Amino acid sequence: MQLTISPENPLEWLALRANLAPIPLLHVQIMPVLAKAVLEAADKGVFDAVNNGANTLDELAAVLNLNPKALGELMGLLTAMGYFTFHNDRFTLTKMARRFATKDDPYSVHGMMIFNNRVVWDWMNHLGDYLQTGKGIQYHDSLSTEQWRYYQEAMVAASSTEAREFGRRAPVPKSATTMLDIGGSHGQHSVALCRKLPALTSVILDLPAAIEQAAPLLDRQGMGDRITYRPGNALTDDFGENTFDIVLLSSLAHHFTPDQNQLVTTKVARALRPGGVFIVNEFSRPELGAKPNLIGSSTDLFYGLSSTAGNYSVAEIQQWQQTAGLKQHKVVTYRTMPGRVMVVAKK
Repeated sequence: MQLTISPENPLEWLALRANLAPIPLLHVQIMPVLAKAVLEAADKGVFDAVNNGANTLDELAAVLNLNPKALGELMGLLTAMGYFTFHNDRFTLTKMARRFATKDDPYSVHGMMIFNNRVVWDWMNHLGDYLQTGKGIQYHDSLSTEQWRYYQEAMVAASSTEAREFGRRAPVPKSATTMLDIGGSHGQHSVALCRKLPALTSVILDLPAAIEQAAPLLDRQGMGDRITYRPGNALTDDFGENTFDIVLLSSLAHHFTPDQNQLVTTKVARALRPGGVFIVNEFSRPELGAKPNLIGSSTDLFYGLSSTAGNYSVAEIQQWQQTAGLKQHKVVTYRTMPGRVMVVAKK
């Protein structure tokens, strides 16, 4: 999936063809405004206000206690972006916005919007320092209790669509009864597999601060004692021996160095039962010169900035697994999340 500049008439097509359109100007002037407009709209409750019946500009301004002129400018931009339609002086959410931008839809990314607006936006000011030093901000070490809550709600939002596909397509043993979900916090992936496999139970290993904020989110799933928490640290804790049929490392490898990932993988290999599978679930890093991958490349830079690690290629992940004595099994590419892969090894 790529974000592209699309001409709307022959003159624009000619300008693009003749290299007369200043594409960098769009990137540096227009796109930051687009992103911030969506984030602030979510944070100020604009999408939910329209969804709840405040459809005119005056109604929205009154309900949200916002300046009518400034709000009108925001609504004009969001309408141009495809979040609203405007007819007879009334705004209506588009199907896309109703599904993904309102707070209570099961597919909503509202939690990610709030986290990005209140926490992540400021991180981008450190990108210049990161480029000079190679040292990211290591946000896990500095999040406040409130920021941990935003983070966990963001992770639920980011994984809601993915977890459904993960549950359908993850190549796991049908007879599996035990699972270790390393860094699984909110438990969406464990829930998906436990609902698929009636005999499966899962243990989520995560940092105590993460569990504190994630536990209420998991409780909403109604899984009872089939999914339990184990406070700890993947880098220092022992995972046991011949204990699990499934081990999942989802969205965690990008926080670790290659040596740390090798350490974790070696412990996973020891903890797996014969025939068990180890799934590394990540955005993959496209190699330089490979087919452009905007999502993989942007998340690679972002994770480097935020955690001083970044994405890894499928080949790198497979090398950790092979070094630990595991056998290559499958690589599953997501249909709903471009650039996202499951790299699966088997004992």
